[in-house]
Amino acid sequence: MILEMKVPSPGESITEVEIAEWLVEDGDYVEKDQAIAEVDSDKATLELPAEASGTITLKAEEGDAVAVGEVVCLIDTSAEKPEGGETPAKEEKKQEAPKAEEKKAEPVAETKTYATGTASPAAKKILAEKGIEASQVKGTGKDGRVTKDDAVNAKPSMGTPTGGNRGESRSKLSMLRRKVAERLVSAKNETAMLTTFNEANMTPIFELRKQYKEAFKEKHGVSLGFMSFFTKAVVRALQEYPAVNSMIDGKEMISYDFCDISIAVSGPKGLMVPVIRNAENLTFRGVEAEVKRLALRARDGQITVDEMTGGTFTISNGGVFGSMLSTPIINPPQSGILGMHNIIERPIAVDGKVEIHPMMYLALSYDHRIIDGKESVGFLVSIKEALENPVELLMNGDVKKALEL
Repeated sequence: MILEMKVPSPGESITEVEIAEWLVEDGDYVEKDQAIAEVDSDKATLELPAEASGTITLKAEEGDAVAVGEVVCLIDTSAEKPEGGETPAKEEKKQEAPKAEEKKAEPVAETKTYATGTASPAAKKILAEKGIEASQVKGTGKDGRVTKDDAVNAKPSMGTPTGGNRGESRSKLSMLRRKVAERLVSAKNETAMLTTFNEANMTPIFELRKQYKEAFKEKHGVSLGFMSFFTKAVVRALQEYPAVNSMIDGKEMISYDFCDISIAVSGPKGLMVPVIRNAENLTFRGVEAEVKRLALRARDGQITVDEMTGGTFTISNGGVFGSMLSTPIINPPQSGILGMHNIIERPIAVDGKVEIHPMMYLALSYDHRIIDGKESVGFLVSIKEALENPVELLMNGDVKKALEL
């Protein structure tokens, strides 16, 4: 029996996908539920599992855009499994395949050089003033000696290639990367985006983590990181300034009474933004556990479209890569995004004295069409206050109860 495998719908509003990579080759024997391809949608990269066991016949090439419901391969379910187990994986076959020739640099014509000592004293002086080595000048004198005229006419090198590798490569952007690019350009062009900045003294959080992180990890199995403090601070600020937790839909503004926080994480296919649902109901342990779960799924390529759909506000932590300061771009249709940055010890004034503290710059990019300057500044100040006084503002004065210790 020949089974036609069609592209399943990876999510609402997605009408086509792109074959990013076949994980098997034409004629291979595949097992049911074995991953046979990676497909890119405009929201995520997903694996395509075999619907049955049998011999596979591919009907689409890598890079092809195929509509949802279109046949991408055939599986002959009557075929018997070959002796010796499964056929070699595509990756193993790739290693045996001859490598494509790389573009080689054009050979540089060999030029004869002369030792510095073959230049006349007058020529040496002129060349020294020009910053030119005598060995770079072709002499016209006896036995190749560099004369005064040669030195006068010599010109400095303008960076002529010297035989180093000057090859280049070209690769097609994935559908996900192209969609991200479109959304970023759209956000810049279609929103009145502004960015406001502030800074936070992270000393109180450092002290809390130093005192409780071991007990927290031992009891809950997850680390007490910065994301739980930032997520709780953002939820508090969103509840104080509901306009930041809103979106524009045509001529209307939609405001939400829940906080679905998108977190930007780096995955093998690029930046992904999974969502922490109803973050206002989560404890510190709940936030850390959800951040870990989503980050691992993104790293392993298992994140689903549903897990990245929605979100009312985004937190982006560029500090993990060493970013000192940035202006994050809004994740449409949201109206705000908070950028976290590298924590650096800097001198600050405390009660009239200079002290060294771990400081972090904060950046809030927002859509000025629905968020006024007063609200944006107030929102960021609220986050700063919560980070600098977490025990009172985020833990209700009871650290152990907040951390469930």
